[in-house]
Amino acid sequence: MSFRSRRLEALFGGPLSESTYEQIASLVGVEEAAEAEDLDYKQQLAAADPKGKEELAKDVCAFANHIGGVLVVGLAEARGVPSKAMDIDLSDAHLRHLEQVVGSSTAPAVRYETYQLHNPADHGRGFLIIAVPRSPQGPHAVITPPTKPTEKALRYPRRSGSRTNWLTETDIATAYHQRFTASASRASRLQDVEREGLAALPASNQPQLLVTVTPEVPGDMTITRETYNRYQRDLIAASPYLGDGDSFFSRVLVGSRRLIATSGQPDGYGYQHCELHRDGSGIWAYGIGAGAATADNEEFHFANLDAVVYELLSALAFLGAHARDRSGATGTTLVKAALVEAPHTHPHGPPRPQLAPLLPFRIDQTDIHGSRRSQLSIRMCPYADAEAVALVDDLADAGVPLVQTAAHIANELVQAFGIVEAAPITHDGSINAAAWTTYYKARIGSWAEARQIQFIPQDGEASSRS
Repeated sequence: MSFRSRRLEALFGGPLSESTYEQIASLVGVEEAAEAEDLDYKQQLAAADPKGKEELAKDVCAFANHIGGVLVVGLAEARGVPSKAMDIDLSDAHLRHLEQVVGSSTAPAVRYETYQLHNPADHGRGFLIIAVPRSPQGPHAVITPPTKPTEKALRYPRRSGSRTNWLTETDIATAYHQRFTASASRASRLQDVEREGLAALPASNQPQLLVTVTPEVPGDMTITRETYNRYQRDLIAASPYLGDGDSFFSRVLVGSRRLIATSGQPDGYGYQHCELHRDGSGIWAYGIGAGAATADNEEFHFANLDAVVYELLSALAFLGAHARDRSGATGTTLVKAALVEAPHTHPHGPPRPQLAPLLPFRIDQTDIHGSRRSQLSIRMCPYADAEAVALVDDLADAGVPLVQTAAHIANELVQAFGIVEAAPITHDGSINAAAWTTYYKARIGSWAEARQIQFIPQDGEASSRS
């Protein structure tokens, strides 16, 4: 498995495999590039003596036992901030030596990838990037003899903030338990996450879209005072809606092994509730903006199809980014979406509140101006669900594979209402412009253009996106 991090890719200017010597050298003096739980710097990495071998083994184990991370070798640092380029030997012999040290000094052996960034002025030297993904085989131990006595050291390191700490006996026991239970049913875990998210919703007769993800290889988002303050700032400043630069969440709280981000008042219309779990699982409950209409003397709620698809796309991308970038989850993830006419109509929902009236629910579509409704549903549906399996990276990268995943899920959801397909998106990962109202079309169009996603124009409309 490869290590991916949206944060580091933004810092380095692109994927690790595409990084250049100049990009890494430009980090010198950049405060935002300071050492963190997923980033470390080393001036040199000879690993020729026992101390050097122990240090290398400790560094890679610490990342593998946490959320993964990157070790940049060839950059000196001062108080954690890169301070000077100090090119190292990039010969094949040196790289083979490092590989032998890691293989013989860690148990189970830590898997990692290396990227050599050669100095254009001296091809034999430059920077070495060592990328270590979070490991499903953890905890990994350092098995070289200790170079200094440490009574409490159990030889299992883990990254914590910008430091490396040794795991306690409880940490180790918990990590072994997680290793042996990681293959347990992800479906059971997803059901628990969904059930807990439903239980946290306020009493309401408002239609909801619930999107839940559970990674195959769990992550481990450490929640401390330091990390919580950072997560809180990041989430409140985040723009989770695709193509929309506005921040959204107004509150971020700590729950049981999770962060809880919300928007709006719990007793108000349009309340949004998101739970981001330590293991990378997550649920986002959207209060779907449903209008009321009457047909054949029956009053009902309806949601716009393009609104449902837009919310689904945004939720999948946001939850995928949490799984990968905040918790370090890797591999595939089980995805479920559910459309309900109210939280209590979900099979695992809370008891029905004493609220009236509860209107039937359907999916229709207003015209491009959002004013005139066209009938799409041929039946009301109190509960519809759909599942898919997607790569965590595909969701977090928010490109064509995200659209393909959303199309699979959206089609199953709307078929419960008698609608053949969710027209706004296609199975091949394209965006169908004619199926969006003006409000959502502007957002989804700018996002598609930035991600190089095919945007199929309306008849007579030129498309600049491909």
